Amino acid sequence: MQHKGKILEKAVRQSGMPLTKLSVKMDKSRRWMYNAFENKNLSIDYILAIGKIIHYDFSEDLQDLKKFKESAEKFGINSNSSDSDYWKNKYLNLLEKHNMLLESKLN
Repeated sequence: MQHKGKILEKAVRQSGMPLTKLSVKMDKSRRWMYNAFENKNLSIDYILAIGKIIHYDFSEDLQDLKKFKESAEKFGINSNSSDSDYWKNKYLNLLEKHNMLLESKLN
């Protein structure tokens, strides 16, 4: 099993972002950051949030995330955007089609 905290720590250290600045952006303490580095089962949500801040894609480093990304692409879902973005875009596309249909029926 992969140690997610160690993978996170390596990426954070390579990014060059100071831990103090990262912890402020995460609204966490520096101690929380060190504890996260020691947590082998760190939540994917935290890893993705930190990845967004340091501009790092963990999908190649974490097996679980890589499998998720492959599955999402298989079903035509853009896994780089959040779930809410996916559904918002889907709704807007449907709304545009609906409006075009109404216009064609009224004319």
